[in-house]
Amino acid sequence: MSIKSDHWIRRMAREHGLLEPFEPNQVRQIDGRKVISYGTSSYGYDVRCANEFKIFTNVHTTNVVDPKNFDPTSFVSITEDYCIIPPNSFALARTVEYFRIPRNVLTICLGKSTYARCGIIVNVTPLEPEWEGHVTLEFSNTTPLPAKIYANEGVAQMLFFESDEPCDVSYRDRAGKYMGQLGVTPPRP
Repeated sequence: MSIKSDHWIRRMAREHGLLEPFEPNQVRQIDGRKVISYGTSSYGYDVRCANEFKIFTNVHTTNVVDPKNFDPTSFVSITEDYCIIPPNSFALARTVEYFRIPRNVLTICLGKSTYARCGIIVNVTPLEPEWEGHVTLEFSNTTPLPAKIYANEGVAQMLFFESDEPCDVSYRDRAGKYMGQLGVTPPRP
């Protein structure tokens, strides 16, 4: 298994629709305004966060967070240019980019250092072979202060690992429950 370079990412985006929309270079400014970088890097792709957020709240006094029986009223949905996450809480968002992962590729997501240095952790599970959709992002605010996440700017980096042989069963083959997800997708039982 090997990590894939910027050349591979550009070719796969152009020829196979690996991700859309696609930025072949690193973007650090828009109209002269500094942004948290996004686009193709040496061995990865820095994704952007869309402007759709679901902020975790306990206004309905849920006693436990249960992944098998998640209470959707635990989230407040907003559509804004940024999201303020309360102290010691989290928010869900999605990537601007829509991904189509090849059968012989596993994609891993890591948070950007700009957010990590502020105590904001980005958590995303691996994008499995033949998974496709918008990636649901989780931002944990580990600080005792409110934390700000910017829409349409870089939030995480995707790393692509190509196997020397295709897997026997892909995410598509087993009809995974998050296949083709659009928008911010809460837990599904």
